[in-house]
Amino acid sequence: MSGTIQSGTFAGMSRDQLTAWRGRLQEALLGLAAGEKVVNVAYAQGTGSRSVTYTPADENRLRGLIRQLNNLLGQRQTAIGVSFR
Repeated sequence: MSGTIQSGTFAGMSRDQLTAWRGRLQEALLGLAAGEKVVNVAYAQGTGSRSVTYTPADENRLRGLIRQLNNLLGQRQTAIGVSFR
């Protein structure tokens, strides 16, 4: 692949940018799998209370974006057969 992507979600991005985004998405997926992502935080102090809500990452969405980037970067994954005896 040379130049930039011409269409789709990643239009205008270079190979280096795609690789960097794939790394970020993989880190997010690993953080999600490890339970490191906070979704809701709330506390009460005296007569007031505070809460913050973060949008949780969706594992399937992260995996889908990683697959798209891998395809664009020419790194297609193939299934590996496993047999148990």
